[in-house]
Amino acid sequence: MKPAEFKRRRSQLMKMMGKNSIAILPSASEIIRNRDAHFPFRQDSDFLYMTGFNEPDAVMVLKPGRKHGEYILFCREKDSLQETWNGRRAGQEGAIDIYGADDSFPIDDIDDILPGLLEGTDTIFNIMGLHSEFDKRLIGWVSHIKEQSRAGLHVPSEFVSLDYLLHDMRLYKSREELRLMRKAAAINVRAHKRAIKLCAPGKHEFQLAAEYDHEFKAHNADHAYPAIIGGGANSCILHYTENNDELIDGDLLLIDAGCEVEGYASDITRTFPVNGKYSNAQREVYDVVLAAHQAAVKRVKPGNHWNDPHNAAVRVITRGLIELKLLKGTVAKLIKEQAYKKFYMHRTGHWLGLDVHDVGDYKVGDQWRLLEPGMVLTIEPGIYIPAHSRGVHRKWWDIGIRIEDDVLVTRQGCEVLTDALPRRADEIEAMMES
Repeated sequence: MKPAEFKRRRSQLMKMMGKNSIAILPSASEIIRNRDAHFPFRQDSDFLYMTGFNEPDAVMVLKPGRKHGEYILFCREKDSLQETWNGRRAGQEGAIDIYGADDSFPIDDIDDILPGLLEGTDTIFNIMGLHSEFDKRLIGWVSHIKEQSRAGLHVPSEFVSLDYLLHDMRLYKSREELRLMRKAAAINVRAHKRAIKLCAPGKHEFQLAAEYDHEFKAHNADHAYPAIIGGGANSCILHYTENNDELIDGDLLLIDAGCEVEGYASDITRTFPVNGKYSNAQREVYDVVLAAHQAAVKRVKPGNHWNDPHNAAVRVITRGLIELKLLKGTVAKLIKEQAYKKFYMHRTGHWLGLDVHDVGDYKVGDQWRLLEPGMVLTIEPGIYIPAHSRGVHRKWWDIGIRIEDDVLVTRQGCEVLTDALPRRADEIEAMMES
């Protein structure tokens, strides 16, 4: 992503912050996996959104109106020995020349420099509670200034959560963000097609998981979250991630997997028969979920409320469960009683972006938020019927079905970013046969 995109974001945020304010945002830190090995580094999403800087041990400071530059980046110094062992660093020159900082200082000097930047400000914008150790340091810097207030130092008078301003910005995707999300969606579609075509009785869940590893890495993408590859009874476990069981002839396989490109995520779920042919019972449930998916997508358009797609899916699913004799009663009464939650216990979607479950309020006050162009959400209705469910005939046991796509709100309605992956039962069967 071009530096101009990050500069635009910082400028927008500083306009909303107002005068005599300062924003302080730390990066993610490296996390030990075992002994002296680290987990792969993944930058904090807010920090990445504002800076594009993908190193640990850094702090972004924005100070509107500062004469010597409004954007200050604290980061690690260049160090030839450390870079030989652990990889290149941008250093202070790179922070300015590559990442657009007006000023850059070594992170080891932050205790000496940041208190001075806090002086003269009224409001500190930051995200409290996410980086507890950094929160303590920030409070310590402010306390140090207070101790010198008798000497005439101006002490910040309030802390304001940066979440509200920053997360509302992240909710509306720019053209450049949508380019990356479409790319992530396309890679994910290829991975799903690869897994669907290779699925067969006798294989194991982990073997299909490996196909996602291959396809994502082959296109320089990373997993956006641990893949869910659940066959048979495992398809009814919403967050199943063991991915180690054998695939059995006659079972369904539910795969919920996604990749991210430069941090931007895709999120797709498809459910298909291990042997390539849905049974009659599986097909009946599948078609109910598909109809719910279609009804929900139709409700994704500007001016509708966030909850409208969910309400549409719930109506279709409840009606379908009645027709399948899995529920008894009227649609209205069963919805009021939330009886459908026995088989459909989650919501129909979530925001999507730098986080799989992306930031952004779902309600404004006590009202569901209106959908607007540039927002991206998932649509993912499902029905899950574990074995031995009370009052449920054996033919429905271990049928877990979810269909999930990524949907962009446009001015005219919506665009399904993952539409290239078939979702109708006959299309999936044809793909598995080819």
